[in-house]
Amino acid sequence: MLRIFKKTIQTRVVTTGYPQEQDIAPVGFRGEPNIDPDRCTFCGDCVDICPAGVIQLTGEKESDENILTLACDGCIFCGRCEEVCTNGAIKLTQEYELASKTRENLLLQVGGKQKVDEETEIMGQRLHSKIKNIFGRSLSIREVHAGSCNGCEVEVNALTNPIYDIERFGMHIVASPRHADMLLVTGPVSRNMELALLKTYEATPEPKLVAAMGSCACNGGIFGNTYASGGGVDKFLPVDVYIAGCPPRPQAVIFGIMMAIDKLEEKTKKK
Repeated sequence: MLRIFKKTIQTRVVTTGYPQEQDIAPVGFRGEPNIDPDRCTFCGDCVDICPAGVIQLTGEKESDENILTLACDGCIFCGRCEEVCTNGAIKLTQEYELASKTRENLLLQVGGKQKVDEETEIMGQRLHSKIKNIFGRSLSIREVHAGSCNGCEVEVNALTNPIYDIERFGMHIVASPRHADMLLVTGPVSRNMELALLKTYEATPEPKLVAAMGSCACNGGIFGNTYASGGGVDKFLPVDVYIAGCPPRPQAVIFGIMMAIDKLEEKTKKK
């Protein structure tokens, strides 16, 4: 009996090794939208159906001179634009690396004169050759709930679980802003949290970074700018990295933190 028990235990050993291949989002995950300029007819159906109002069409409908713009910073990834697009021009990919150092780089455009955005190209790279250098120093993160629906907080909690375990990369979440290198802010900054957010920022020592996590933190999201909502973190604090998503999955947050560390190194070198 003891021999059988030992054999059963041996067949159920769970290793702590991590796969070397790139992480792939699960089937059905809605990530970065992609607009095919060859299929888009600029009909405007996606503009009318978008509940977040982040898709805009300039000019007359169904004209070759139109420009269709999709702002990923406010997108809630509901997939309605993909469903209503009969030509299949809009597709929600499984790409979760949406972080950017500026909000302008989170704009997707088709039509008109296209400009190649160097920062967007840099953001899309995996940064494999720089991972060791980026995670070479410890990064202390203070998460600030500035009026979020708690969807982003669930993903922040997942960062410390055995699957993602960001502490193995030299990052950890701290309880006090006085111990933090970066503020990870969620929510559209409600009026009740405005003063608390400002005090938290002032208590964080230099050099400090601010990451806006989620659509609400990037531009106010579906809450917008109202009597109760400030409409985004950058209206109150200087934001270094925007992490789009509603909410962003943990890999997207890790990618955004990587960009934040890269920016911190740039600031240090300048000094």
